[in-house]
Amino acid sequence: METKKLSVQNGKAHIISLLHTTDIHAQLFTHDELFVENGKAVYKKRGGFAVLKTMINTLREQNPNSIVIDGGDCFQGSGLASLTNGEAIVPLINNIGYDLMLPGNWEVVYGKEMLVKDMAGYNGAKICANMFHQTNDAQNGESIFPPFFVKELAGIKLGFIGYNDPLTPKRQSPAYSNGIKFTSPEYNLEKYVKALREDEKCHLIFLVTHMGLTQQVDLANKPFTKGVDFILGADTHERVRQPIQGVNSKVTEPGAFGSFVGKLDIVVEDGVVKDQSYHLLDVDPELYKEDEEMNVLIKKVREPYRKELDRVIGKTKSPLVRYYILETPMDNFITDAIRWKFKPDIAFSNGFRFCPPLVPDPSKGYAEITKDFLWSMLPVNSEAKQGVINGKQLWDWFERELENAFAKNATERFGGWLVRFSGMEVNITVGNEFGKRVNYIKVKGQPIDLKKNYTFVACEREGDPDSTICRHNNVHAPKRLGKTLHGVIEEYLALHSPISPTMDGRISATDAPVTLLTQSMGFDYEFR
Repeated sequence: METKKLSVQNGKAHIISLLHTTDIHAQLFTHDELFVENGKAVYKKRGGFAVLKTMINTLREQNPNSIVIDGGDCFQGSGLASLTNGEAIVPLINNIGYDLMLPGNWEVVYGKEMLVKDMAGYNGAKICANMFHQTNDAQNGESIFPPFFVKELAGIKLGFIGYNDPLTPKRQSPAYSNGIKFTSPEYNLEKYVKALREDEKCHLIFLVTHMGLTQQVDLANKPFTKGVDFILGADTHERVRQPIQGVNSKVTEPGAFGSFVGKLDIVVEDGVVKDQSYHLLDVDPELYKEDEEMNVLIKKVREPYRKELDRVIGKTKSPLVRYYILETPMDNFITDAIRWKFKPDIAFSNGFRFCPPLVPDPSKGYAEITKDFLWSMLPVNSEAKQGVINGKQLWDWFERELENAFAKNATERFGGWLVRFSGMEVNITVGNEFGKRVNYIKVKGQPIDLKKNYTFVACEREGDPDSTICRHNNVHAPKRLGKTLHGVIEEYLALHSPISPTMDGRISATDAPVTLLTQSMGFDYEFR
């Protein structure tokens, strides 16, 4: 370290700082955040745009040779974002002053036209090398965004190439991606690495990706990523505190909800990396005072919707949490409400990751659930839809969902956590092969009958065939129920508040705890 200090002091080397956020999901305010300490859940206040702005400004003042990057899923995930199709979030991000932006898999939620409009509103550069205007033939149309970005700091050229998740049209409602074609990084990455190295003369090359940690580590091991120094990852909300070394590149990912900033410091001398350090920094309101200019701006853009967003719809006496992969109190509450309303055998909720926790105030014994928080839990107010499937279909479908979450081949992991449910009990073995993970399923307390028909309710996904519900294909008697999930939740809370949902054993695994917090297994990483 002394050599590093001397080389910097005598001007032979420079420190360049990359400040990286991602998966903010339009969470404007300081919120409860989950940490794991001594094996137990601990909640602390983190995040908030006003705190984040002060923190970013402080880090920039400490090192003017900094670049601020966001890795996507920024203008989706809260009430204000949903009610304005993302537009209200854009001026707030501009006020922070990001240099570089990548669209994430949820940036398509308002459709292609709004995606382009919202991204164009950002003052920072936009990149994505694998999103194209769809054509009527097999050829790709023009790239929607520039594929790469070059930034020179302290005489050092940095090259950035962007990639969104190529599985986005399958992960989200298909209609969201109408008019957009996605490709794998393998399609053009080598070409752009060569262009940045040979034509742009970049000293360092970074991938800014929104593909999930396991896929990004897998990408770092592929031959076509040779020449990439770092992969600045996103999507799975993982908190990488020590960069994960792949064959070709190191991989990072900086958590979610604006609660963390990944800070990568690189010491470069004569175009050669001499040293590097990475820290995952908490966006801590006790360390950084809220920026008043940001607070004024938030109040302004939120004012037309404030009364509705701040409307209290219920209370919870236990934490509403969605971090756990297998089962969550938040989704137990949602699926219980669906089954209460429509009386099916089973209710399902998608394996969403977004929404920070909501923790009761110890002095009150409860936390208020606002309409804004409902939007954070369910940013798309989908209509409830009922269908009928037999036991064999249900078993096979659940095996597929397990493969989506835990496939041994990282590139086949579909994104999102495991689907959640009410009215069903399941035991699994995560580490088994595809098709052999389910040990038993019980429906309404009885072992599943593979020949029996069961009714279920889940959300309608825009663009799916009528006979597909929540990725169940060939569903019998599909029926829209004329009620949105928001309406169901509000009606349920009106009768059952205060609620106290917990994890009550709806799913168990022979080889994983119910508190499992990551699907990124097989390398040295722990979520905490």
